[in-house]
Amino acid sequence: MKLFTSESVTEGHPDKVCDQISDAVLDAIISQDPNAHVACETTATTGVIHVMGEISTKCYVDIASIARDVVKEIGYDNPECGFDGNTCGVLTSIDAQSPDIAMGVNESQEAKNGETDENSLIGAGDQGMMFGFACDETPEYMPMAIAFSHKLAKQLAHVRKDGTLKYLRPDGKTQVTVEYDGDQVKRIDAIVISTQHDENVKLDRLKKDMIKYVIKPVIPSELVDSQTRIYINPTGRFVVGGPVGDSGLTGRKIIVDTYGGYGRHGGGAFSGKDPTKVDRSAAYAARWVAKNIVAAGLARKAEVELAYAIGVARPVSVMVDSFGTGTVSDEALAEAVKKVFDLRPTAIIKELDLRRPIYRQLAAYGHMGREDLDVTWERVNRTEALREAVNNG
Repeated sequence: MKLFTSESVTEGHPDKVCDQISDAVLDAIISQDPNAHVACETTATTGVIHVMGEISTKCYVDIASIARDVVKEIGYDNPECGFDGNTCGVLTSIDAQSPDIAMGVNESQEAKNGETDENSLIGAGDQGMMFGFACDETPEYMPMAIAFSHKLAKQLAHVRKDGTLKYLRPDGKTQVTVEYDGDQVKRIDAIVISTQHDENVKLDRLKKDMIKYVIKPVIPSELVDSQTRIYINPTGRFVVGGPVGDSGLTGRKIIVDTYGGYGRHGGGAFSGKDPTKVDRSAAYAARWVAKNIVAAGLARKAEVELAYAIGVARPVSVMVDSFGTGTVSDEALAEAVKKVFDLRPTAIIKELDLRRPIYRQLAAYGHMGREDLDVTWERVNRTEALREAVNNG
């Protein structure tokens, strides 16, 4: 027996508030200037939002209004919640992108050496490694613990917003523990939900409502048994929440954004970064590669690592780990990946169509497995090519 746990958070969690503001600013800019360079960070605490970063663009956006609109749309539009988008202060501290960074992004090392291929013209916006992961545990090729944690968090927000449970407030966290028999999912061992609520709600009612309106619509009954442990607001009270209960910061939920800890993470956050930043675009590409490997039947689970040097277009390494589930060696899978996928930043941006205002919708409930949003890196459109590359070794 093996247990594995992952968590998610709702859109009202203070860190996710900041992620959504940063990505809303990014969306507003690239909708007018698709080639803008954006690195936008946000912090939030009692009564104050601070938006900062390095942005080089030809357009103007009203950052303060964008931040307020995001906060209100999430549900912080009433002083009773402790944080109100109508009245909170918004500070901005924006500089242009460093010319030392722009020098490598705008013209790659390959281009400086005379290479004219258009996909080699721009270099990676930073050095580092990015991981993508996929497995066959769920229809969306995601690990089950994070998939169900996200669905519970989305359901928690849904029943708040549609008025089913009017006493709920925006902040919340979910957690799911999956029991495995070998590498096969056996059952759900534990579910944890912590949700912000109005002061006059009794814990007994909250527990009953969470089971009826949040857990049962999401978790298949065959995965739950009499031994499944369910914890609802374990402290007994969660009235103070959001940026009042805990300060928020962009990029502090990178494991929630990806695979819930089931796969490795290179450490780079996504939100607020334009797609020349390989922290974001290459992580999406690595997910795309891993998902196509599993969908092609070449492995039951696959992790892909890409690594880059700042200002260089081609990745310095491509690694595939199938954890012993591959139909061929991991080295053969990596060679097939190199043949089928062009993993230079320009090619990734074009192939995945990343210069679009699509990012705020991703800033809560995960960037991976989002088949509900029809994002390009979730498409399984290279399976035949991968099989052919493997067969022709």
